[in-house]
Amino acid sequence: MAWSTREIAELSGTTIKTVRYYHEIGLLDEPDRRSNGYKQYEIRHLTRLLQIKRLTGLGVPLEQVAAMGTDPDGLVSVFRAIDTELEATVERLQNIRRELAVLTRPGAAPDVPAGFHAVAERLRDNDRALLMVYAQLFSDESMQTVQQVLRDRPDDALDEAFRDLPADADEATRQALAERLAPLMDPTATTNPVTLAPKATTPRQSDAARSTAGQALEALYHRAQLDVLRRAYEISSRPGGTGSHGS
Repeated sequence: MAWSTREIAELSGTTIKTVRYYHEIGLLDEPDRRSNGYKQYEIRHLTRLLQIKRLTGLGVPLEQVAAMGTDPDGLVSVFRAIDTELEATVERLQNIRRELAVLTRPGAAPDVPAGFHAVAERLRDNDRALLMVYAQLFSDESMQTVQQVLRDRPDDALDEAFRDLPADADEATRQALAERLAPLMDPTATTNPVTLAPKATTPRQSDAARSTAGQALEALYHRAQLDVLRRAYEISSRPGGTGSHGS
């Protein structure tokens, strides 16, 4: 039995255009023609179309379908590579679903990184913006530490003092606030110090990440706040940690 192009397309669940394209790229052999010039497709053409449909449905690119042939080792290698890609895709989609589940809850905050929704209510717009930038630049482990500090060790009075610090705050006010902030930056003064490790894999990328973080800080906080952060870091970096700043 022989079929026309339209019939073979319908039988294989594809389109006439697709069948012709497969001929063009060499995936499907051209059939013999009748005396009137019409193509005569046979069982071998149908089985080939069904094979191509199955492989492309599994995610095999057409160029790989053409190159696969019948080598068992080659087939297994291609399938394993696709399976690895699918595993990563499934994980990504599961993460998206988990995030969407959080964002559909009452009071959810789409303008903070994943995991920070529980503390979002205490954050101001500049804090939220900084966290979004940080989540792009720094490792998941770093952001988890930041999240844990915000969640487990809330200090509303300290937060308010920093956020409401006047741009023209005097020397004594800045220094006193820096000393209160310093323990959060001192790895010897807390079990979960806030350290920011870039996601970058090269020194150049790491430098770019830190530079971008610095630019974000300068854009989101005024000079007095930045001065307090600088002082707090210097205090925490002294020999002996924050415990030595008063000696």
